[in-house]
Amino acid sequence: MRRILFYVLLMLFATSCSYFKPSIMLRTDKNFEFATPPTVPQYQYKIAPNDYIQFRIFSNDGFKLIDLSNFTTAVSGSGVIRLQYLVEFDGTIKLPTIGRIPIAGKTLREAELMLEDIYSKYYNKPFVMLKVDNRRVIIFPGSGGDASVINLTNDNTTLLEALALAGGISTGKARRIKLIRGDRTNPQVFLIDLSTIEGMKEANMVIQANDIIYVEPVIKVVTTILDELDPIISLLTSVLFIVSILQLTK
Repeated sequence: MRRILFYVLLMLFATSCSYFKPSIMLRTDKNFEFATPPTVPQYQYKIAPNDYIQFRIFSNDGFKLIDLSNFTTAVSGSGVIRLQYLVEFDGTIKLPTIGRIPIAGKTLREAELMLEDIYSKYYNKPFVMLKVDNRRVIIFPGSGGDASVINLTNDNTTLLEALALAGGISTGKARRIKLIRGDRTNPQVFLIDLSTIEGMKEANMVIQANDIIYVEPVIKVVTTILDELDPIISLLTSVLFIVSILQLTK
């Protein structure tokens, strides 16, 4: 029995470290070169398919927005077109009066200027305001089952704010936070250490839509080994029990 247990343990420890880290996701090679976090935000979101766009249009260069003589009307939005539209799979959006137009790949400012130019044929000095309502990031905070999708309501949401919205880091490694950005086939990967005050500089990194924030979980090696050995020990116990019964019946 002891010899069998010895060989079982030897086989378990001889396997790769990944055997004891089954919950680790988004692994990188040992010599992987992480991207350097930008010191100054240089990012403007570009509209993409499946975005929901909040569309508002005013006449007279948006005069009603600052019409102090009629403040209640301006604030309540009376007489203002304010609707939400989907950017379809082909990058187009269907809007009132002008129909379907291509919009994917443009920043919000570029799209607003384009729509103001188009709507100038129908309205006097149109003033267009656009907002993407479903920009989001995925956060894995280091605790199993606690992953969440956070909607970005502000354009300047930082990494620290995003982690706070997800409930913070409870059992994950604050020194190993990966931020994955860009094309999923060749993404940028940033490694951030929030375990020190020095790392707080990187905590102010502005989050972009579709970022993935992954906090590496703390691996409880002893618990993992016991969990893996439990079915083996149960099997061996059952076998020994049967053998003992057979020996007694002889």
